[in-house]
Amino acid sequence: MIRQRRTRRLVLAGTLLLTAAGAVFAVRVRNSGSAVPTVAVTRGEFIDYLALRGSVKANREVMLPAPAVPTDLQIVQLVQNGATVRQGDVMAAFDSTQLQRDLDQHETDLRQADAQVEGIRANARSQEEQDLTDLAAARFNVERAKLDVSKQEILSQIDGEKAKLALADAEQAQRQAEEKLKADRAGFAADLDKQRQVRDKALFDVNRQKRWIQMMTVRAPINGMVTLENNTRMGNGGMSPQWKVGDRAWAGAQMVALPDLGGGLRFEAAVEESDRGQLRDGQEAVLRVDAVSGADFAGKLSGISPLTKPDFTTWPPPQNFIATIELVSNDARLRPGMSATARVTLERMPNTIIVPAEAVFLRSGRNVVFVQHGSAFDERTIEVARRNREKVAIARGVSPGEKVATRDPFAGGPEGAAQ
Repeated sequence: MIRQRRTRRLVLAGTLLLTAAGAVFAVRVRNSGSAVPTVAVTRGEFIDYLALRGSVKANREVMLPAPAVPTDLQIVQLVQNGATVRQGDVMAAFDSTQLQRDLDQHETDLRQADAQVEGIRANARSQEEQDLTDLAAARFNVERAKLDVSKQEILSQIDGEKAKLALADAEQAQRQAEEKLKADRAGFAADLDKQRQVRDKALFDVNRQKRWIQMMTVRAPINGMVTLENNTRMGNGGMSPQWKVGDRAWAGAQMVALPDLGGGLRFEAAVEESDRGQLRDGQEAVLRVDAVSGADFAGKLSGISPLTKPDFTTWPPPQNFIATIELVSNDARLRPGMSATARVTLERMPNTIIVPAEAVFLRSGRNVVFVQHGSAFDERTIEVARRNREKVAIARGVSPGEKVATRDPFAGGPEGAAQ
């Protein structure tokens, strides 16, 4: 009898304990279910896209390089990034002290060459006057000797022969005077031509030096908004800084981009080789600009570079293709140089079951969702058709209207949501 009572008491106690445990478990499941966030499975159009990171650029822009001048190009004046400028405004100025010194020397050489030219001309005029005087005297002597010869009839035979000899000497002296005049003229002409070449060289050096000095001041060829380029030689393994006063440039270095705001805008982004095959001209795109929150801008993919282009803003420079998206319409809030993200539409799937990406989890190599049933959740395997960063298109496994958890209900936190 005593054993039977003890057995009954033990069975009753066990039953009460199991009932209490079940009640506690039910309360915990109910509380857990109510604390897990859920979303409804929907049916609609799924858009698969490729996100590209880049910047807004003007369709027409002028790139202003550092001048191609053989001297040290240290920046002493530079326009501010984002400044609005008009044609003729100074964009950048470089130290031209050495060029000015060289110009002073070349101008001194030019003055000396001019003085040499004038000296040769003066000597030539003086010598020609002397030669003409000598020639005139020789001609006079010839005429006088001819007159003496004409008196031969009234002179003795000896005096007549002397007169003929004197005439011959006078004519010879005239010919020599004429030859000397020609020779002096030719000699001075050669000297003058040689000195003129020296003078022309000095003048060329002066004009070239002035042109170089003028090139040391870079001016805006059109109206526009300034975008400073990066000094790629100052990256130090990271992002290259923009040009600034005091930097030393090199001939032809790209320094200032001057976009024409009236010519429309485009978006450019680097595309990795693995993504290149997904893009084609004409694909629709949506642009989201960092500086313009809450607004989407429509565009179309207008081209992809046939060859890769190195990006020197990082080191080592990656080789990427360049994708260009033309904006459908301009917006006054957009400016060249603004950073943006473009979503290029790769495929549209109408009438598709869709859940948020954070509602899909990976379990033992399977894609699963947690479907809510009252206060509990049921793990269910699904087949994924397509996915992007935000949404997942499901081929089978769940139905529209069902609610799925966006956090693992059987863990303390999210457990590896599928990406």
